[in-house]
Amino acid sequence: MYSISTLLLTGIIALMVGVAASMLYSRRLTPDSLHQREMKQHLERLQQQQKAYQHEVDEHFTDTSKLLANLAESYRDVHNHLAGGAENLCKDSISAAIISRVPDTAAGYGANDEAYENINQPLDYAPKSSPFETGMLNEQFGIEKSVKESSAYIVELPIDIDEPIEK
Repeated sequence: MYSISTLLLTGIIALMVGVAASMLYSRRLTPDSLHQREMKQHLERLQQQQKAYQHEVDEHFTDTSKLLANLAESYRDVHNHLAGGAENLCKDSISAAIISRVPDTAAGYGANDEAYENINQPLDYAPKSSPFETGMLNEQFGIEKSVKESSAYIVELPIDIDEPIEK
């Protein structure tokens, strides 16, 4: 009914399909692939935890910023209340001193803005007294070399250059 070549070809194809199926099946169940899948799931969990933590940190600092703004506003209200009370209840010299320290919300400094105008930015280096002086950021700053120190690095060898080298 069937020829031998047809049966042989069908057998070879069935064998190839069986080998391929067994390779796929064994690849999925090997300890390495199971470990790899577990590690991938663990990594995904850690990434989700990191995202949740980052979101929590962002919320924390946003809330802290809002609370500090509320604190500054409350401090300003208390100071204004005390200054108003001092104006009504105290002598003129005391109330004038307190009122002059009331912060101005527009400028942010208060009535003593002149005191803030003369403030210079701090320097991150020591200024030089002359243009020929080495600055603090120079490699040689603070290192004084003398003739004695510089000759300490010269090594004298106990051989004479004029003599021939013996083998």
